Amino acid sequence: MSRRTLNLDDQLYQYVLDVSVREHRELAALRAATRTHQHAGMQISPEQGQLLALLVKMLDARRTIEIGVFTGYSALTVALALPEDGRVLACDVSDEYTAVGKPYWQRAGVAHKIDLVLAPALQTLDAQLAQGQAGRYDFAFIDADKTGYDNYYERCLQLLRTGGLIAIDNVLWGGAVARPSNDADTRSLQTLNLKLRDDARIDLALLPIGDGLTLARKR
Repeated sequence: MSRRTLNLDDQLYQYVLDVSVREHRELAALRAATRTHQHAGMQISPEQGQLLALLVKMLDARRTIEIGVFTGYSALTVALALPEDGRVLACDVSDEYTAVGKPYWQRAGVAHKIDLVLAPALQTLDAQLAQGQAGRYDFAFIDADKTGYDNYYERCLQLLRTGGLIAIDNVLWGGAVARPSNDADTRSLQTLNLKLRDDARIDLALLPIGDGLTLARKR
């Protein structure tokens, strides 16, 4: 028995993948295509994607939000987990990066579930609130510019129904959040992590998976 999270060396990490990951062929192909991208480190891991898919299914989610699409792996993961009438509101600003994922969305048969909006995410989220969509979403995944995380969190909390879930990526930031820092991204994450700890509007868990994943359930 262990009283703390186990460290994963390469061999043990590969074992985790070998015995647990059930990756759709188009997810595997998109992950492979992204591996040589100059910003490949922005890609979530397959085990993290599988966790997101499981959470979406457990929520019986129909309407979801993604902030930060990159090449589209997480959007594809969530879209595959949604029922036929499910939708992903996918927010990003890069046509170049998101275009990488579109053929994989098509081949996986879920492109119609992904509503990609190329605009600043706050603009898109505020438009949803102005259209009366508060409390109408089930799940949100935040994985974009770190200095914007707090604003994204606040908008998503309004858009989610009671019992809805927000997943926030990179909350450990390679371990940098545990040390004093003047870096704007690191400070933003440190501030948000402390805010979430004390936020009575949510139930909270911070998981040491990938680069750290916070789960915040709206009460």
